[in-house]
Amino acid sequence: MNDTVCPLCERPIPPTAPQSLHHLIPKLKGGKGGPTILIHHICHKEIHATLSEAELARSYASVDALRAHPRLAKFFQWVAKRPPEFLSKTTGGRRKR
Repeated sequence: MNDTVCPLCERPIPPTAPQSLHHLIPKLKGGKGGPTILIHHICHKEIHATLSEAELARSYASVDALRAHPRLAKFFQWVAKRPPEFLSKTTGGRRKR
């Protein structure tokens, strides 16, 4: 059996791991029905703790752009060393709105 691989942290996503579908363009910004990626729940939480919906829609609507963001790149590098089922609180708290 092949597990899906998270395109952000590049760890496998076994069926038992907490996982989420991330809309590359936020639903609130016109992305309803648009492209989604299956990622670890912890990776998804970190994206939304770091970037606003407007920032996601404007500048971070691709896997490459998300991986290139300095804080997210550091997080994905860190979490890549953890087991696939790893889940913890996000590191920096909610971003300022």
